[in-house]
Amino acid sequence: MTTPWNQRYALRIQGMGSSIIRELLKLTENPEIISFAGGLPAPEVFPVEAFRAAADRVLRQHGRQALQYSTTEGYTPLREWIADYMSKYGIEAGVDNILITSGSQQALDLIGRILINPGDCILTERPTYLGALQAWKAYQAAYTSVPIDDDGLQVDKLEEALCAGPKFMYVLPNFQNPGGVTLPVARRKTLLEIADRYGVPIVEDDPYGELRYEGEHLPPLVVMDAKILNSRSSQSNGNGSGFMRGNVIYTSTFSKTLAPGLRLAWIVAPTEVLQRCVMAKQGMDLHTSSFVQMMATEVLYQEGFYMEHVRTIRRVYGERRQLMLAALERCFPPGTHWTRPQGGLFLWVTLPKPLNTIELMPKAIANKVAYVPGTAFFPDGSGHNTFRLNFSNATPEQIEAGIERLGKVLYEELEKHAAPVLA
Repeated sequence: MTTPWNQRYALRIQGMGSSIIRELLKLTENPEIISFAGGLPAPEVFPVEAFRAAADRVLRQHGRQALQYSTTEGYTPLREWIADYMSKYGIEAGVDNILITSGSQQALDLIGRILINPGDCILTERPTYLGALQAWKAYQAAYTSVPIDDDGLQVDKLEEALCAGPKFMYVLPNFQNPGGVTLPVARRKTLLEIADRYGVPIVEDDPYGELRYEGEHLPPLVVMDAKILNSRSSQSNGNGSGFMRGNVIYTSTFSKTLAPGLRLAWIVAPTEVLQRCVMAKQGMDLHTSSFVQMMATEVLYQEGFYMEHVRTIRRVYGERRQLMLAALERCFPPGTHWTRPQGGLFLWVTLPKPLNTIELMPKAIANKVAYVPGTAFFPDGSGHNTFRLNFSNATPEQIEAGIERLGKVLYEELEKHAAPVLA
């Protein structure tokens, strides 16, 4: 039905669409359906008691400040904690390089708001995080992409894609969403060298970096980029640090460690970039919740709490990852490939070509199991034989049962494709 509103929407609305994950979560509210669809942390590891006590202390000691308007940049003690904590991973950022955002989705939106003009090309991994695609479609971005393999972005194919003249690259180097893959150091170095040669900045999204279950921590792109700049600077005049003067904007979040309901994330960028993000945020929501920031800060400053909490998450999710990998080996048909993530929340499944995971979805739901079809993560809508599985949210019993159900659906569908067509 046509209404007067149809002629009043902005042109940018044409590029917007609902998140398939949000729609799937509605569908799977049925408790009988085992969902591997959402990127949901396990609620049983949320530090509820720590936040209950923190909320009480904040309201008793700083209630008037916590319930008042605040600065756009964010609560200074929280930014100080983030700066200090990131330094353990080699990121040398000051408070003036950190902006607190209302979740990492707002961080992506702010980056799009200050950098993207209609028609600008953005280079992404293929597949990539659909939340970024959603955020930047609103600014009428175009996309070029480079495929990933089991070692992340295929950097040997990067220069060809750069011929499209992208405004920036968007990369998730650690336990990528949706692929679960991690970019090795050698590829990180090549990526940065190519980006520097072509003068294309990088947005490094790192929501899962602390959730490593095996292997050694790898240096963030923003750290490696600073070292490249420092090396060049020392060769020329020996002055200055490359930190926060380089080619990388870094984002991270507390959604995967503390709790997603807090909607607390941050951008790390050169001061001039951050100032423009601040201006854009002022027109969006003025500032992230004062009370939530102060409450999180109260929790974070408890001695030893955060690292102990992260260790608990790593143990729980690491066990669930192993359980899902073992179930896939046991229940999925030959010819199926899946990634083996060293951390994060997801793994990525590729089926034999005849299968279409969008067409399979109703059958999976009928068998009371859900996943996210892979097409949602491809800028060009390809990837019909792929899907993403989340292993953090389901219980061990649900993982066993859900993968068994899904394997049954796949076997049945492959048998149909293998059956001869009778004249």
